[in-house]
Amino acid sequence: MRKNSIIMIVLSIIIIGMIIPAGFSTNDNQVVLTYGETTKNNADYKNIVDSFFENQAHIDLKGVSSKIITASEVNKISSTITGKNYNSNQIFSSALVDLGDNENLKVTVDKSKITTITGDMYLSALKSAGITSGHVYVTSPVTATGESALAGIMNSYEVATDVEIPDTVKEAANNEIYTQAEIVKESNVSADDLSNLVDDVKETVKEENITDHQTIVNIINNTTINYNINLSNNDIENLADSIEQIQNVQGDINSYQTEVSDVMNSTNDTSETDFLDGLFNQ
Repeated sequence: MRKNSIIMIVLSIIIIGMIIPAGFSTNDNQVVLTYGETTKNNADYKNIVDSFFENQAHIDLKGVSSKIITASEVNKISSTITGKNYNSNQIFSSALVDLGDNENLKVTVDKSKITTITGDMYLSALKSAGITSGHVYVTSPVTATGESALAGIMNSYEVATDVEIPDTVKEAANNEIYTQAEIVKESNVSADDLSNLVDDVKETVKEENITDHQTIVNIINNTTINYNINLSNNDIENLADSIEQIQNVQGDINSYQTEVSDVMNSTNDTSETDFLDGLFNQ
C-alpha cells in the first residue's frame, strides 16, 4: 500500500509538470484572439485570418476568447501619437496571443500581409511595455502596415491575465511602433536594422537610467555609426523622444509586471493545490 502511494505521488508530480506551464495559469483565457473590426465584419476576411492562426498556432479556435478592436480604440492611441484618424473600414490587423506556448516572448508575423511592422518591432515594443512571455501571431486578410495590431495584442494580454496595462505604458509602446514605422516608410533604413538599433539604445538607456534628451540623442548617433545607418536629424529626435517616453514610465511598467506576476503566482498556487487535492481524494 505504501509503495502504491509513493508511485502515485511521483506520477502526480510528473503530471503537474506536464500540464501546468511555469508562470501561467491553467484558465481558459490562455489563448485570446483579437480581430480588427473590418476583418470581423467580413466573413471572407475572418476566414482568411482564422486559417492563418489555426495553421501557425495549431489551435482549434472554437471556444477561444475573442474581442473586436475598433477604429475608436485605435484612434484613442494614434491621436496622441501621429494624429491619424482611422475609419471603421480600415482596421484589418488581427492578433492571437497564446500564453501557454512558451515562457519566452515570441512573435510570428504574416509577412505576406503585414508590410511595415516586423516581428522584432512588435517584440521590442511589447518588451518596452513589460510583456516578456507568450507567443503572439499577427496577420491581416489584406495588406496592412500592422500598426493597429499592437492595440489588439495588448488588449489580449489584459484579457488573458486580467491585469490592465497602464495607459501611459500603452502610449509609450505604441509611440515606439509608430515612430519606427514612419522612419522605415520615409527612409532607406531596413526595419530589422532599425529595430536592432533601437533595442541597443533602449538597453543602454535603461541600464544607465538616462532621462536626459540630449544624452539619448548622443547615444543614438553613436549607435548609428556602429550599425552604419544614416538617419536624419528629425528621425533621431523622434527616436529619442520615443525612448525617453519609455524610460519615463519605467515605474508604471515595473508596477504592471509586479501585478501580473502576483496574479499568475496566486492562480498557479491555487490550481496546483486543487489538482493535488483531487488526486489524493480519489
